Amino acid sequence: MNDFLPTGYCEPVTSNYTKLVDGDNKFRILSEAVVGMVFWKTVLNENGKPNQKPIRRRPEEPISADEIELDKYGKPRLPKHFWAFVVYNYNDERIQILELTQSGIRRAIKNLINKPKWGDPRDYDITITREGKDLDTEYTVSSDPKEEFDEKIIEQYKAMKIDLEVLYSGGDPFASTSEKTEGQSQSKEDEISIDEIP
Repeated sequence: MNDFLPTGYCEPVTSNYTKLVDGDNKFRILSEAVVGMVFWKTVLNENGKPNQKPIRRRPEEPISADEIELDKYGKPRLPKHFWAFVVYNYNDERIQILELTQSGIRRAIKNLINKPKWGDPRDYDITITREGKDLDTEYTVSSDPKEEFDEKIIEQYKAMKIDLEVLYSGGDPFASTSEKTEGQSQSKEDEISIDEIP
């Protein structure tokens, strides 16, 4: 048996954004949601390699046809409706932003919100289970009974002063309030490699 690394060792997660992984993704919603449309533009990183940068707009803001790029098959990468909100990700043991563009997941969470027994999704834990790959990926949503959440994590979240509104201007929601400026560059981790286009 190899004992070079401790049993059960995992690389620490430093991302401020939740990535839905295979299996169960359990989280507690901590904030209200911002909603809108998101599409992707090609930008060059510091090394001159093309990356994909998300451009987010409020629902009432228009997106012109010349802003839409083509995918690798020559088809337009159409904007997607999104919800974004702050969560505590149990898997990563970290406060992050979860952005949902999958209509089935949004619909399932909206159904929970509309049921009197559940209501506000900040009152219970939600698990999104991901199975399959590529076009065959399926998601199921389940919820735990309502229960109080860890007060220390809530206090940590409040102290972070995360500003989801700056997603619309390409800013970093995790920048401290005093450092934010209009049109500030967004977090580099919000960009992805051109090979990872959603």
